[in-house]
Amino acid sequence: MSKLNAIGLNEAKIKELAQKLNVLLANYSIFYQNTRGFHWNIKGEKFFELHLKFEELYNDLLLKIDEVAERILTLGYTPEHNYSKYANHSAIKESEKISDGTEAVRLILDAFKSVIILQREILALSADADDEGTNALMSDYIRFQEKQVWMYSAFLKN
Repeated sequence: MSKLNAIGLNEAKIKELAQKLNVLLANYSIFYQNTRGFHWNIKGEKFFELHLKFEELYNDLLLKIDEVAERILTLGYTPEHNYSKYANHSAIKESEKISDGTEAVRLILDAFKSVIILQREILALSADADDEGTNALMSDYIRFQEKQVWMYSAFLKN
């Protein structure tokens, strides 16, 4: 018989899921800080529009960081909190000071692609583990972010 954790999920399956959620946490944390930098440093004719959009995005990312960390705790594991570990585990890399709005939007789209791919992997793992809580969270994130990709992509088309 398999060993179950405090919320009735198979511990062997949840361990891999928690590790993957920590990778997502790393990606979100780097994505968040990059977006803060874009918000602070943006210049040019689209300043007002992008400054607000970047603020909306980093506020959303901050909520997701907290939700992912709390989900890891709910599964019985510890969320990472060191930026040095985030940098090692994140597919999203720290950006240099970016003041060009078009370049910032391109980097945001690349980051969305990375997290959406990772969230689909987590979705498969959570489905296999019968973890509806993580499954619902990832489904919500993916649906929202796919729309964000469409909207940011539309910004780049002139």
